[in-house]
Amino acid sequence: MPLSAFADTKAHFHILDGLRGVAAIMVVWFHIFEAYATSHLDQQINHGYLAVDFFFLLSGFVIGYAYDDRRGRMSFGEFIKRRVIRLHPMVVAGALIGGVMFYMQGCPVWDVSAVTIGALIFATFINALLIPATTTMEVRGLGEMYPLNGPSWSLFFEYIGNILYVLFIRRLSTILLSLLVFAAGCGLAIFAIWGPLGDICVGYSLTGTEFTGGFLRLLFSFSAGLLLFRIFKPAKVKVGFWISALLLVVLLAMPRLGGERLWINGIYDTLCFALLFPLIIYWGASATAKNRHMIRLCTFLGDISYPLYMVHYPFIYLYYGWVKSENLTFTQSLPAALGVVAASILLAYLCLKFYDIPLRKYLSKRFLKKKAKAVPQT
Repeated sequence: MPLSAFADTKAHFHILDGLRGVAAIMVVWFHIFEAYATSHLDQQINHGYLAVDFFFLLSGFVIGYAYDDRRGRMSFGEFIKRRVIRLHPMVVAGALIGGVMFYMQGCPVWDVSAVTIGALIFATFINALLIPATTTMEVRGLGEMYPLNGPSWSLFFEYIGNILYVLFIRRLSTILLSLLVFAAGCGLAIFAIWGPLGDICVGYSLTGTEFTGGFLRLLFSFSAGLLLFRIFKPAKVKVGFWISALLLVVLLAMPRLGGERLWINGIYDTLCFALLFPLIIYWGASATAKNRHMIRLCTFLGDISYPLYMVHYPFIYLYYGWVKSENLTFTQSLPAALGVVAASILLAYLCLKFYDIPLRKYLSKRFLKKKAKAVPQT
């Protein structure tokens, strides 16, 4: 969700664009390494799930940057139309790609033959509408809200965050917003440290633990991003894109900590979402891209970040099934893993240029007021 397409009167946060793209690529690698893990305890590139918290935090910052000065002057309907036009075309694309890939997968991990065409069409339809699948509608059998494109779960919560913002959170004073952030942060920290998992890799299903954890992730990070925007004052920082990106990669790739002592890993997750991610966003918002090559790189990474996040996972299902059925090691399947990453980035770029941008332009002209060009592409 790039930050660079703001009105001419507002600054461009190119570094944040680039960092979002780096986080999206790390999500792809995190999902690739799921194929070699028996649980979160032994998965390599172990903390890639925290990229979602980074996305939520950045989303709150950008929503505040784009809309907070218009509090009370934008209706609920106008705001939601803008958000749907920005977000939903790629939700639909991810669902359609997921439905096609599911039908074509043909691997023993998931028995496609047991799913009728009607059930698959229905699953694709509700995924495209971002309606969570119940147990009886879940065609893959993993308990996911969106079994054709797993990452859609975070868009479900993103919409919840947007609705809460326009109905409630945007009306809070900075002091009340600070109290909300503190309370939600305490709740999420308790879930991470003393909860049943020792991490916050939750939110993808409708079970009590998953939904509670997912909602806490959204409520804290989105609200914290908005608070960070409200109190943000740029500082002279020497931490540019490369250092920030390297730190983000290290944090997301960190091995599981503590083993069976789950609370240790919970503390790590808490430090990331409560301290280190806000610090990285502060650095990124304060820094500037100093040459055109850096601007082009960060713009490209920001442009593909959301499409990449939304289209890569159907390939991961295929890759996972292939690795499991052939009992392959990472070394044996490395060329295919590199191919999945490259193909996902290419598909994301093609979707962006030939589907997402043209469709959003059409929908904006059709349904939004003429001031639409002042709306950020968050």
